[in-house]
Amino acid sequence: MKRGLVVVLSALLLAACGGGGDDGENPESGQGAAPGAVTVDTRFGPVTVEEPPTRVVALGWSDAETALALGVQPVGASDWLGFGGKGVGPWAEGLYRQAPQLLGTTEIDYEAVAALQPDLILNTRSDNDQAKYETLAKIAPTIGAPKDVIQYGTTWEQQVELVSKALFKEDEGRKIISDLQAKFADNRKFDGKTTVVGAYFDGKFGAYVSGDARTDFMRAIGFTPRREVEELASGSFYVDISAERLDLLAADLTVLFPIGGDASALKGNPLVPEKALVLEDKALVNAFSSGSSLGTAYALDNAVPLFSRALGL
Repeated sequence: MKRGLVVVLSALLLAACGGGGDDGENPESGQGAAPGAVTVDTRFGPVTVEEPPTRVVALGWSDAETALALGVQPVGASDWLGFGGKGVGPWAEGLYRQAPQLLGTTEIDYEAVAALQPDLILNTRSDNDQAKYETLAKIAPTIGAPKDVIQYGTTWEQQVELVSKALFKEDEGRKIISDLQAKFADNRKFDGKTTVVGAYFDGKFGAYVSGDARTDFMRAIGFTPRREVEELASGSFYVDISAERLDLLAADLTVLFPIGGDASALKGNPLVPEKALVLEDKALVNAFSSGSSLGTAYALDNAVPLFSRALGL
């Protein structure tokens, strides 16, 4: 770790602990919290936020969009889907008044995070790495994933719950959840149909499984993920599909999209299921993949009609 980062983290940690005095309390435990403080339960234990934060850094997948949906603008954010600009999709257009500093994704620049002087760090959908959490928690109270979720497996509901509580906006969070659940209910029209959601990346095929936002989206509108694909999962959100087993992608509705390229390799491959729905609209693919409440609402409006037409409904 760079010496500069050590100095910054040490100073911040001393400040958080009252100048280094030992009062016998764990600052992350929730004990001795100020009146009005909130305590958020995470996989790393309870995290106390003493007062509404004003400098939020959003590192987790779609944490920034979740904060924006709640009316809070992060000063720093990770751009997981490579939007550039302000680091969010078109469904969040206009929610930032000032662009955040864009930060890394899988590799965290702790010095850059510390330099933003955050009073709250959001990392609710991530790789759930304990060491990363412990380093971030020395900079500011850090909200990690809930218990018992796979890497990047925090659902949009869990994310809204965690973030809204940490931002002192639980009422707003409950409304977001209620409204989107109602929207899912209105679009539940595919019961009894099987599905596989797959991608083509770096010359290889793969499929998403339960615990991933894309497959969970399909479940919520009535689809059943193909059992043979689900059985390939081993605690991950994605499984590789070899070129010899592209038959595993077949289902009542197969949804495929390219990552980092065009759709020619999907459309021109004779082993890809003939009736596969290939998504080429980058905004729609990103919305479908975002896992945020804002992106998910956009996907419901724009993807479900495509699914219905593909199935002749």
